[in-house]
Amino acid sequence: MESIFHEKQEGSLCAQHCLNNLLQGEYFSPVELSSIAHQLDEEERMRMAEGGVTSEDYRTFLQQPSGNMDDSGFFSIQVISNALKVWGLELILFNSPEYQRLRIDPINERSFICNYKEHWFTVRKLGKQWFNLNSLLTGPELISDTYLALFLAQLQQEGYSIFVVKGDLPDCEADQLLQMVRVQQTHRPKLIGEELAQLKEQRVQKTDLERVLEANDGSGMLDADEEDLQRALALSRQEIDLEDEEADLRRAIQLSMQGTSRNICQDSPQTSGTHLTSEELRKRREAYFENHSSEVYEGKF
Repeated sequence: MESIFHEKQEGSLCAQHCLNNLLQGEYFSPVELSSIAHQLDEEERMRMAEGGVTSEDYRTFLQQPSGNMDDSGFFSIQVISNALKVWGLELILFNSPEYQRLRIDPINERSFICNYKEHWFTVRKLGKQWFNLNSLLTGPELISDTYLALFLAQLQQEGYSIFVVKGDLPDCEADQLLQMVRVQQTHRPKLIGEELAQLKEQRVQKTDLERVLEANDGSGMLDADEEDLQRALALSRQEIDLEDEEADLRRAIQLSMQGTSRNICQDSPQTSGTHLTSEELRKRREAYFENHSSEVYEGKF
């Protein structure tokens, strides 16, 4: 698959990607396609001028934007067709009555160009196998011979126009290599947008996880999932965080009881030795307050 030339989408230059993926190389640039578009625009202007440069139709034509290209990088079928003529290639509409009468099995063709709205992409045979070279994919997609006709029919149902490329395509390394070997594809390529979204989601999940793990300030406001994550972190870091928190809690309880409680051992170490868990401290504190509910303490919590 590495030998297959596959330009990925940049801006709205899908016509350029479609042509270069078809020809298997960097044959056309936006500048060259723009030159073809300007030439077509001029030919159309001259035809309109034949009706009179002062006519309403001619003035209206001059005010309209080009139908062969725009600032986004879109190019028309006329531009693509003229670009392919340089290589002696011709486009025929796949579902036209003239072509359908030929009753040619799609697998006996060499390549197709597909268009929906302003997107163009190539389906081409390399060696003995078919590939979807859509620039919106992260890589070439293998299409089996049995699936090709169904794939094209599905595109037509979705509103695509399909053109058969007639003529001899230029030689390329991938075609020569795949004449000798067949490739297998275990994972279909994703759409570029899906891959970016997946990477973004992974980054967001990682950021959220880090935020959850760092956000616990003892307020008890975390939801169930976050509490589970926090407990998992606490178990892995009990020598770091819990030791300090429990020590602070013990000191606070001891200060609040002013040395009168018999339920809490006053001479227990505060930062070393045997440590009580937060749950044990909580239970002892509740027991203490239940036994001394009639007294008022000034606590430093």
